[in-house]
Amino acid sequence: MKIRDLDLSDNPINAEHQALGLPPVENALTHSADHPVLRFAMWSVVFLLMGVTIYLGTRLFNQPDGHTGFQIIAQTLESRAFWNAVAVGLLAQTVDGALGMAYGITSTSFLLATGSSPAVASAAVHIAEVFTTGVSGITHIKLGNVNKNLFLRLLVPGIIGASTGAWIVSSVDGNAIKPFIAAYLLVMGLYVISKIFRKIRTRHEEPRHVAKLGLLGGFVDAIGGGGWGPVVTTTLVGTGHDPRMTIGSVNLAEFFLTFVSAGVFAMLVGESPWPTVAGLVIGGLFAAPLAAMLTKRLHTKALLALVGTVISLISLYNLYQALQ
Repeated sequence: MKIRDLDLSDNPINAEHQALGLPPVENALTHSADHPVLRFAMWSVVFLLMGVTIYLGTRLFNQPDGHTGFQIIAQTLESRAFWNAVAVGLLAQTVDGALGMAYGITSTSFLLATGSSPAVASAAVHIAEVFTTGVSGITHIKLGNVNKNLFLRLLVPGIIGASTGAWIVSSVDGNAIKPFIAAYLLVMGLYVISKIFRKIRTRHEEPRHVAKLGLLGGFVDAIGGGGWGPVVTTTLVGTGHDPRMTIGSVNLAEFFLTFVSAGVFAMLVGESPWPTVAGLVIGGLFAAPLAAMLTKRLHTKALLALVGTVISLISLYNLYQALQ
């Protein structure tokens, strides 16, 4: 028999569980930010973000064509593409941080509409997501939205899948598999919505097949410019696992696989729309803490409704576009 270390305090999560007839949660979940593994993950995110920022700043102010960094910044701020991307980044990251999905799909759709190739669009989104997912992951740790075991089980398979997908989409057009992914996500979205109309019984046992799910999620994310959240979060939530912990854990793991896939794209894709990348980053940074706070406060049924509705609508749109 497992001996549980229960959190018996009057925290909002326990109040919600009591209303649903569920037992109190464990201290490992309500105080997950105190775990050494998650502290290490959080500081890893911080130092990796600092390293990327220093590297990009060095490149910005050491241009081979003679332009100064300040001239490039001024040109970017005058660019319409930059401000459009700021708006898209703000919207996409608010949705992604609260639901654990849809940043890549929203942003990639915008870039493809402007004429970018699938490989360039996916590269730009993943470079931007290094910053947005990093801030979102740190915030989820601080708010106790991360399950350590689920995070670790997703991490390595997700990285392998993402790096493989990034290598393939840089060589082959990934649009051919989009109809199949969209159909799968539509079914999962409708299944999640169906759970709203019956009494929610959140599972507390460890989810199964997490490694396979992470491998698939990372792969389709790199192929289609988005999909980690929809594939992984939708499947886990749809099979009865707690939406709050699932979203936080999936978002934290997403930073590390995005970091790796962005590096692969940077090596294999020659061009990148830097004003758009900058806009996505700035818009997303403003939204990330707000979205994590929203996840912390929303009722479980509200999260299920949002996850299911967003996934169903996006999947219907993607399926329609792919079949044209």
